[in-house]
Amino acid sequence: MPAVPDSSAATHAVFNQVPDLSGYNLFETDPGLRAALERLGGGWHAGALGAFGARLGDPEVQAWAADANRLTPELHTHSRTGERIDAVSFHPSWHALLGLLRGQQLQALPFAQPRPGAWAARTAGYFLQAQVESGSLCPTTMTLASIPVLRKEPALFRDLEPRLYSTEHDARDLPWRDKTAVMIGMGMTEKQGGSDVRANTTVALPVRGEGRGAEYALTGHKWFFSAPMCDAHLVVARMGGPEGPLSCFFVPRFRDDGGKNPIEIQRLKDKLGNRSNASSEVEFRGATGILIGEEGRGIPTIIEMATNTRLDCVIGSAALLRAALVQSLHHARHRMAFGKLLADQPLMRNVLADLALESEAATQMMMALAHAFEHAEDDPLAAAWKRVVTPAAKFWICKRALEATGEAMEVWGGNGYVEEGPMARLYREAPVNSIWEGSGNVMCLDVLRALQRNPDDGARILHELARLSNGNAAVRAELASLQAMLREPAEQLEASGRRFAQGLVLTAQAALMIAHADSESAELFVASRLGRQHGRVFGTLDADTVTLQRVAKRTWPV
Repeated sequence: MPAVPDSSAATHAVFNQVPDLSGYNLFETDPGLRAALERLGGGWHAGALGAFGARLGDPEVQAWAADANRLTPELHTHSRTGERIDAVSFHPSWHALLGLLRGQQLQALPFAQPRPGAWAARTAGYFLQAQVESGSLCPTTMTLASIPVLRKEPALFRDLEPRLYSTEHDARDLPWRDKTAVMIGMGMTEKQGGSDVRANTTVALPVRGEGRGAEYALTGHKWFFSAPMCDAHLVVARMGGPEGPLSCFFVPRFRDDGGKNPIEIQRLKDKLGNRSNASSEVEFRGATGILIGEEGRGIPTIIEMATNTRLDCVIGSAALLRAALVQSLHHARHRMAFGKLLADQPLMRNVLADLALESEAATQMMMALAHAFEHAEDDPLAAAWKRVVTPAAKFWICKRALEATGEAMEVWGGNGYVEEGPMARLYREAPVNSIWEGSGNVMCLDVLRALQRNPDDGARILHELARLSNGNAAVRAELASLQAMLREPAEQLEASGRRFAQGLVLTAQAALMIAHADSESAELFVASRLGRQHGRVFGTLDADTVTLQRVAKRTWPV
């Protein structure tokens, strides 16, 4: 009689599964970032970034990131006894992530420590945390962006400054004057307007005094009100009535008497990604606001804030490119298929090297922009980069992150398509930076408007790219093409806005790679992106497999 199988026996052994990537130093394993930091004067911060990079690679922090996106914010409109409280509760992991960000002073570093290389140092730190978790970046970005605006109001800023610069996170829901640290959000977008802030209808009526620093009552709505638990928001509203001039207001969560400001949270948005962060829809019902800046200058005031947030969109998307690359390399170096490691397969080497080039060029671009932000006030070239290249880079790099995260998911195969691994979250995060603070068309139009307002900017930038590229023929050809486009009639140039922005960023990235990257990587980037050897998908580089392996290894030498 045959033996009956033991139903409790294991059916198979688990093998050829890739271990989680953790326990590595995000900063020390990024040679391109470290070199750029040193070159741009931020080497004084390398020790702190090394410790930060090690902490971010810790399994505990990786778990915080996963928990914050799985256990999402909850809205509580009323207390148990019926009082209106409009509070959003977060999982402790969210506050732990904000504690990391504040500990590195990423919400204020260039202003709190105004020394050479401060923008490069802050950019590098933000880039590192953005590889681990994206939602916690939103209030950090907005707080940083609010500082130049708030500094122009000396009386208010005097009280805000220590709380804005604090290196500790204060999660308590209290009036901002009772807290040790504060966060500032933004309230611009309305149902009918989207990116067209001039279509806003929220109204501000005087309560105590008039003009700058006076108190107003705001009535209206905001369709996207990011991070509603921030201690205050900068809000655009119309002075005096529906046809009044648009102005900017500081609107706290609590009034000075300790009572809750009547900002009613209608609901939290059910978003595709960025789930750890609460985005809301709110109604202002006579909410107290303090006029910031000059009456009728709300749009320029907010644009100043948005310029800084757009830089963080570039950094955040560059970080997604880096995270997708590193996860792909880690997977390919551990996963066997058809008898050998994925990383040893010739076609996979092409894909990985191509992703590596994309990531390195994005890192070079974000650091160049950080340098421009630091020197924009006293250097016309830096100011031109800030005005023109920032929106162009936001347009292009954010879109490349969308493609690259999808490609990286494919490297993982079916394992990349499940929520237990890291790839699904990276993929869901990728679209937000293309949309937030102006979608692709808005960015391209802003590039053209900046060039129209400052006609010398184009010449300055193109001349600098020629210098950086050291006479490279492919770069020269692209520069000539860009110059020709700038001579086109205005309507035709606008219709070609995406092509111009794309060409400008690719040419700038090529020049930066030639000037600062390994010559082999630079040559491959120029040939593939400008020489038209590159196809419409990653993995079409024209190089031998040994070269492709070296490119990927240099980018993440683990």
